[in-house]
Amino acid sequence: MTDPVIELRDVHVRFATRQSGLFRKSYIDALAGVSLAVRRGSTLGIVGESGSGKSTAAKVLIGLEKPTSGEVVFAGRPVRDFSTRVRRELGGILSVVFQDPATALNARMTVRDALLDPMQVHRIGSPRERQKRVRELIGLVGLPTSALDALPGQLSGGQRQRVAIARALALDPQVIVADEPTSALDVSVRAQILNLLTDLKRDLGLGMVFISHDIQTVRYLSDEIAVMHKGRVVEFGAAADVFDAPADPYTRSLLGAAPSLLA
Repeated sequence: MTDPVIELRDVHVRFATRQSGLFRKSYIDALAGVSLAVRRGSTLGIVGESGSGKSTAAKVLIGLEKPTSGEVVFAGRPVRDFSTRVRRELGGILSVVFQDPATALNARMTVRDALLDPMQVHRIGSPRERQKRVRELIGLVGLPTSALDALPGQLSGGQRQRVAIARALALDPQVIVADEPTSALDVSVRAQILNLLTDLKRDLGLGMVFISHDIQTVRYLSDEIAVMHKGRVVEFGAAADVFDAPADPYTRSLLGAAPSLLA
């Protein structure tokens, strides 16, 4: 088994609630002792209902949320702070595919400019090398080069999500974090995007974190599954084991509530 690219070790994230007053603070634990590891070539599925803590765990993984306690370990080194420099370093190793491609992409930027942007920000390659990389990226996600001159509004939802995936690959990351990447898409194109992510993981040797409320979809993509409930990982194991012989009642309830793979 390869060493983790990034780990959460006993991570807690606590937020003050609206009920907090001047002299008395009220808190909610968004994460309560979560430990997870992400490796290249493997997909970690994180599943749970809204409010389970799965998206907070993703934010901690990519450096957008600082733990209240616990450790984030990057390439074997604990992350001591979440400065701009550290976030920039993480951004070159981990990329994110968000839920809604319509809001994730700038409506005024062509696809070409959207793919060039992360390379320009991180000062990677010459202008000619960047243009070559853009053409490679659009081909990787199964779109024609003519799509490079389109605006997001001229593309379908599935095509926009393919562009968002291409942008996530622009810096040649080790890990992609996909947060509900098919939930805003029509059922007819969900399987296409899931198959694309599976192919990219295999062909590029990516690590992947796939986050969803649908345990059946998570099982379709994942090597390991972490089931989250009320800020805790209540079940963890190989995807087949969690799916075929769930030990926790909450996991069984998720399976019972999701009878079809892509509905």
